[in-house]
Amino acid sequence: MTQMTQLHTPKASRNQETGRLSFMSPVSPSGARVRAGGGAGTLPRRSLLVVSAAALSLSVTAPAALAAPSPTTSPTATPPAQMSTLGGARLGMPGTQVNLAPGVPVLPKGLTARSWIVSDAESGQVLAAHNAHWALPPASTLKMLFADTVLPRFPKDTRYKVAPADLKGMGEGSSLAGIKEGVTYSVRDLWLGVFLKSGNDAVHVLSAMNGGVRRTVEDMQKHAEELQALDTRVVSPDGYDAPGQVSSAYDLTLIARSGLQKKDFRDYCSTVSAKIGATEIRNTNRLLAGDSDVPVYPGIAGVKNGNTTHAGATFTGVAERGGKVLLVTVMNPEKHDHNEVYKETAKLFDWGFQAVGKVNPVGELVPPRSAATAGSTSGASPRQSPGAGGGTGAKATASAPAVSGSSGVGTALAIAGGLLVLLGGGAFLVNRRWPLPDLMRRRSRP
Repeated sequence: MTQMTQLHTPKASRNQETGRLSFMSPVSPSGARVRAGGGAGTLPRRSLLVVSAAALSLSVTAPAALAAPSPTTSPTATPPAQMSTLGGARLGMPGTQVNLAPGVPVLPKGLTARSWIVSDAESGQVLAAHNAHWALPPASTLKMLFADTVLPRFPKDTRYKVAPADLKGMGEGSSLAGIKEGVTYSVRDLWLGVFLKSGNDAVHVLSAMNGGVRRTVEDMQKHAEELQALDTRVVSPDGYDAPGQVSSAYDLTLIARSGLQKKDFRDYCSTVSAKIGATEIRNTNRLLAGDSDVPVYPGIAGVKNGNTTHAGATFTGVAERGGKVLLVTVMNPEKHDHNEVYKETAKLFDWGFQAVGKVNPVGELVPPRSAATAGSTSGASPRQSPGAGGGTGAKATASAPAVSGSSGVGTALAIAGGLLVLLGGGAFLVNRRWPLPDLMRRRSRP
């Protein structure tokens, strides 16, 4: 078994995503939460539908988006007074943004994260948010952007021999997947190391294949701009703490939504365990794999966790229940209990599944720039930003400040044919039902 190591020194920024996991059911179906030994379950295949770019166009937002604030490495406990308004004016306001109305559940108690957002992955509606555009250190959730940028460039059966130079430059205390110099790996092996073990070694090897760390950082920044993830500043491809490296809950949600439209991305981020060579690895996403104090979340299907000294704990997750698919991002809970980021994420998922279809949105997830441009040139008409009004009877509130081991199982978000972003004809293609498909299979526990 590859041993993940973490160095804890006063001068080192630690990646803290490793640790012993309970052996729990790999994937949970929608329904009651399950702990170790949960039974098998499947979800039916749902249909793909097209969402018009007009419904997601940037033109629907309220006033023009403000520029992202200057990034900082050590964020204070107070969000900036002025944040981006991309996706709706309410999303640029500090504090909690939600539209209260009869029948809408109250937000859960005990939320301590500096920033969070709950959104409908299908429609792009933001159901509620707290400092959504606050630019904060992202930790390894930034690996979602790395994957969305680099993953399409190399077939997964491509094999690569690791050179000593490929593993140079990793931050002290980095989380590792056990990638060794002189050993030949498939691209699939490397991506499993990225998603399951958050391995910075696997990131650096894939970056070397992509032309080096510097080029990869540039590619990631360009892709972030294409996705309109404009709060994001990339310095290191693995998310390791670096001066000026930031993202936001809003941006990480945009990035996850883009990545989840790629079949391989879905397969990797929803895999619970796999083998790299003879070494078995297990996903460090506690909502997916479970832990002693965190049950496998019902309907969970990825996406990515992170934890460093400056970022604290960060997480973006996707889950399905009752035909609805939600994305939740949580950044840096101020409460430092074990697995707190997952506990707060689960609370927000629970609220979101109760609220979706009842609560008026406070904003929206914008489409990629090229999709928005295609929509505007095809005659899409603007509509009022969902964050601009609360609807009849609504009360807006804003509070103050592996190649031979995964066996195709343990995945929750794989679907034949995959999902695509169609950049022509004015359509931004998403899976309207975004199912946890019939590939959501469970294997018997040893």
